Amino acid sequence: MEVKRAIMAFSQSEKIKAGLIWVAQCLELLSGLPEVERKGGIRAIRALLGMVAHETALAKQVVETEDWDEAESFLSRAIAMIDSGVGEDAIPHVSKALSHITNIGQQSMALLRSEGLI
Repeated sequence: MEVKRAIMAFSQSEKIKAGLIWVAQCLELLSGLPEVERKGGIRAIRALLGMVAHETALAKQVVETEDWDEAESFLSRAIAMIDSGVGEDAIPHVSKALSHITNIGQQSMALLRSEGLI
């Protein structure tokens, strides 16, 4: 990966990681919500996860590598779980996406360090 792409990958990975952490925390809170509030919570989480998925697709296009494919797959599964009404079951998929995005960020940071840019 070249330096320009590593910078973009690192930047996008940090933004996406933050979003995924928020989504995971919100999903964990769902079980404690009354049914009336739960539907609104699910809609808000779905919207946030959609934004994270769009950022991941953008990263894939900007960085021009297939490293993002697996993360996109996990996000698609999480969205499907939320859309099916079992939001709490999306947590493992969000966690796997977070792990994959973290790996992308670490690889990018390693390259930037080797170039003396960080």
